Amino acid sequence: MFSGGRSTRRRFQVLDAFIDHGFNAIDTADVYSAWASGNKGGESETIIGKWLKGRAGIRDKVTIFTKVGSDLGVPGKKGLSEKWILQAVDESLTRLGVGEIDLYFSHWPDPETSYEETLGGYDKLLKAGKVRAIGASNYNVEQLSAALKVAKDKDLPAFCSPNTIFTTVPPTTVDCANSASNWTSALLLTTA
Repeated sequence: MFSGGRSTRRRFQVLDAFIDHGFNAIDTADVYSAWASGNKGGESETIIGKWLKGRAGIRDKVTIFTKVGSDLGVPGKKGLSEKWILQAVDESLTRLGVGEIDLYFSHWPDPETSYEETLGGYDKLLKAGKVRAIGASNYNVEQLSAALKVAKDKDLPAFCSPNTIFTTVPPTTVDCANSASNWTSALLLTTA
């Protein structure tokens, strides 16, 4: 995540060094960095988008992870409803300046939206080619297991990448053979 206090040039140097050291996956979120004074969210995606635009051919060398679901402080711009997911992805794609997101995470569980609705929204994004794979961030084992069960029972796409430190869901639970699964490294941009 990028927020205040650093020049665009310095941020680009961090990203350049990251790539120069053999890393290839950049992890951000639509909410980064809404908490900083004067920000509304999307600033990190915008910086990454400008960096990508200024470096011919770099998009083919990196994978982009971003997230949806955090509260952006604006009515209707939070959670994992299908309506918000479909709107939020277009906003993220525009800020990032890319045609597709490699891995699109549910940033947080949304107790107000069913897994079926959320996964149905993701299904539309996958079919439209706006995202290559979906993941779950900050889900506990019970939540992730429940979401995977709904995916299986309702013939919906399953989360391919649980982004949580402690998970006991075996990796073989999900078939991600056709997803963006060749990520060699990830950078959670924390240069605030």
